[in-house]
Amino acid sequence: MNTKDRVIEIIAEQAVLDPSDVTMDSTLEELGIDSLGLVESIFAIEEEFDISVPFNANEPQQSDFDISSVAAIVAGIERLIQEQKETS
Repeated sequence: MNTKDRVIEIIAEQAVLDPSDVTMDSTLEELGIDSLGLVESIFAIEEEFDISVPFNANEPQQSDFDISSVAAIVAGIERLIQEQKETS
Protein backbone atom coordinates (compact mmCIF):
# COMPACT_ATOMS: atom_id res chain seq x y z
CA MET A 1 0.00 0.00 0.00
CA ASN A 2 1.41 3.39 -0.91
CA THR A 3 1.72 6.42 1.35
CA LYS A 4 -1.28 8.21 -0.13
CA ASP A 5 -3.63 5.27 0.35
CA ARG A 6 -2.46 4.65 3.91
CA VAL A 7 -2.84 8.33 4.87
CA ILE A 8 -6.35 8.34 3.38
CA GLU A 9 -7.18 5.22 5.40
CA ILE A 10 -5.96 6.85 8.62
CA ILE A 11 -7.88 10.07 7.95
CA ALA A 12 -11.02 8.14 6.96
CA GLU A 13 -10.77 6.13 10.17
CA GLN A 14 -10.61 9.34 12.24
CA ALA A 15 -13.54 10.83 10.31
CA VAL A 16 -15.53 7.58 10.58
CA LEU A 17 -15.86 7.54 6.80
CA ASP A 18 -15.16 5.06 4.06
CA PRO A 19 -11.77 5.74 2.43
CA SER A 20 -13.61 6.22 -0.87
CA ASP A 21 -15.29 9.30 0.68
CA VAL A 22 -11.90 10.96 1.23
CA THR A 23 -10.47 12.76 -1.81
CA MET A 24 -7.14 14.50 -2.23
CA ASP A 25 -9.05 17.81 -2.38
CA SER A 26 -10.92 17.17 0.88
CA THR A 27 -10.17 19.43 3.81
CA LEU A 28 -10.20 18.02 7.32
CA GLU A 29 -13.03 20.40 8.14
CA GLU A 30 -15.12 19.04 5.26
CA LEU A 31 -14.48 15.53 6.56
CA GLY A 32 -15.67 16.51 10.03
CA ILE A 33 -12.28 16.11 11.70
CA ASP A 34 -11.92 18.45 14.67
CA SER A 35 -8.69 19.42 16.42
CA LEU A 36 -8.72 16.28 18.57
CA GLY A 37 -9.26 14.12 15.48
CA LEU A 38 -6.41 15.94 13.79
CA VAL A 39 -4.06 15.23 16.69
CA GLU A 40 -5.09 11.57 16.70
CA SER A 41 -4.54 11.42 12.92
CA ILE A 42 -1.06 12.95 13.27
CA PHE A 43 -0.17 10.43 16.02
CA ALA A 44 -1.42 7.54 13.87
CA ILE A 45 0.55 8.82 10.87
CA GLU A 46 3.72 9.21 12.94
CA GLU A 47 3.34 5.68 14.26
CA GLU A 48 2.51 4.19 10.85
CA PHE A 49 5.44 5.77 9.01
CA ASP A 50 7.88 6.05 11.94
CA ILE A 51 8.34 9.77 11.37
CA SER A 52 8.00 12.89 13.50
CA VAL A 53 5.50 15.39 12.11
CA PRO A 54 6.44 19.02 12.90
CA PHE A 55 2.99 19.93 14.13
CA ASN A 56 1.99 21.88 17.21
CA ALA A 57 -1.59 21.04 18.12
CA ASN A 58 -1.83 24.14 20.30
CA GLU A 59 -0.74 26.43 17.48
CA PRO A 60 -1.52 24.66 14.18
CA GLN A 61 -1.05 27.86 12.18
CA GLN A 62 2.53 28.08 13.53
CA SER A 63 3.44 24.64 12.19
CA ASP A 64 5.60 24.03 9.15
CA PHE A 65 3.24 21.19 8.28
CA ASP A 66 0.47 22.05 5.80
CA ILE A 67 -2.89 20.56 6.81
CA SER A 68 -5.00 22.55 4.35
CA SER A 69 -6.09 19.45 2.41
CA VAL A 70 -5.53 15.71 2.21
CA ALA A 71 -3.18 16.29 -0.74
CA ALA A 72 -1.09 18.73 1.32
CA ILE A 73 -0.89 16.25 4.20
CA VAL A 74 0.17 13.41 1.87
CA ALA A 75 2.80 15.64 0.22
CA GLY A 76 4.13 16.69 3.63
CA ILE A 77 4.36 13.10 4.84
CA GLU A 78 6.10 11.95 1.67
CA ARG A 79 8.62 14.79 2.13
CA LEU A 80 9.23 13.77 5.77
CA ILE A 81 9.71 10.13 4.77
CA GLN A 82 12.19 11.16 2.07
CA GLU A 83 14.09 13.44 4.48
CA GLN A 84 14.28 10.64 7.02
CA LYS A 85 15.70 8.24 4.39
CA GLU A 86 18.34 10.84 3.45
CA THR A 87 19.47 11.32 7.06
CA SER A 88 19.51 7.67 8.10
